[in-house]
Amino acid sequence: MKARSALVAVAGLAVIGLALQGCSSNGTSASGAGNLDGKGKTINVMIAANSIYPTEQKQWFQDVSAQFQKETGAKVAFETFATANDELTKIQTSVLSGQGPDLYDLGTTFTPTAYSTGAFVKLTDADWAKVGGRDRFVPATLGISGPDEKNEVGIPFLSRPFVMAYNKDLLAAAGIDKPATTWDGLTDQAKKLTSGDVHGMAVAYADSFDPWKFVWAMSIQAGNPILDLNAKKAQIDDPATKKAYQTYFDWMTKDKVVDPAAIGWKNAQAIAAFANGKAAFLPMVSSSSQVTLDKSAVAGKYAYAVMPTVPPGETSNPDGGKPASSIISGDNMVVAKYSKNQDLTFALVKMLTSSENQVKYTKTFGDLPTNADAAKQIEQGNASLAPILASGSKAVGTPFSGAWGDTQLALVNVVVQSIPSLSKGSVSSSELESRLKAAQATAQASLDKAK
Repeated sequence: MKARSALVAVAGLAVIGLALQGCSSNGTSASGAGNLDGKGKTINVMIAANSIYPTEQKQWFQDVSAQFQKETGAKVAFETFATANDELTKIQTSVLSGQGPDLYDLGTTFTPTAYSTGAFVKLTDADWAKVGGRDRFVPATLGISGPDEKNEVGIPFLSRPFVMAYNKDLLAAAGIDKPATTWDGLTDQAKKLTSGDVHGMAVAYADSFDPWKFVWAMSIQAGNPILDLNAKKAQIDDPATKKAYQTYFDWMTKDKVVDPAAIGWKNAQAIAAFANGKAAFLPMVSSSSQVTLDKSAVAGKYAYAVMPTVPPGETSNPDGGKPASSIISGDNMVVAKYSKNQDLTFALVKMLTSSENQVKYTKTFGDLPTNADAAKQIEQGNASLAPILASGSKAVGTPFSGAWGDTQLALVNVVVQSIPSLSKGSVSSSELESRLKAAQATAQASLDKAK
């Protein structure tokens, strides 16, 4: 199914989702994993494929199922999605059919889409108790669980505020004390740091998730939230957003601070380039990169910093602009209303968000815990995480609207459609304007239909 068709369909799923409530079942009645009998049952989980640590993720799947089977008798089966479009299409298919995974592990920006369908459990006090209580979690990670505290569907699983890594040795050799705090300043530094086969930045232009985050950050820093929910108006064709795309493309074409091969890079390849000492800056990266970098050629030679919070063309945030360092980023788990094993599913979430399992997950994959106790354990004695925690404190949530999924894909699609022009050396202003108008129409149509 085409991305737009899938998204337009999802925008109208709220009524269908509500109709599925009559088909839902609470499964077993006990609330604690120790009292549940899951023998012969399987809990199905949908989760993003980990392109950076695929082998470790496969082992984690096995370990989770073995632990849960030991505790409850039930097995856990995992299914993965590779792109945001796959993620949204799976939600749509499950909602329409009333069957599918019991549990979804969604990127935080897709929580509004899941919420808008009405097909996922709206968490009551009793539901929160089943996963150990709402106060079990770091407060900031609850920021995009729902439109407000009384209407939440998302249970925080992972936190990954975005930052940039930088090569301390390369900056020192160029006489640069620290990374710039404005995007223009960072571009200037990247120019000074580009020489031979070493480039100023490592950027993954072909990644399915990263490109829109740059554009959104620069736009909101300039005062454009992309979706104005009060006016119910999409604003992708705003001059601030055009400037954001131009800046992002110019790094490749005009400024030449990015390896030309980056046109085809995914996130893992950008991290690899930085890890090999071939880039001075690695923007839009999370703590998950630490696992790779600490075993690489730049081990002990890199640090993290908050990304620029001042938009291109400015020396400070204009009126209405927010100094956003990152989206409120991570994963939320949502439980399907159609699941016949809801209590077992909540028990699985409780297990996965335990302090012990969260610490283990962070040490394996690098993503930060949402469990408050686990977060304290990880933070102690790890000074390198300070900029990541600082970024988390300055993070801003994407608009909580069922139209955001469609909007997010529209933002990425502008980059996807521009790749051929990028590979030839430039993206013309007219080309960009045409693609922004198409993305604007897609976002506005979804916003008009959103509940």
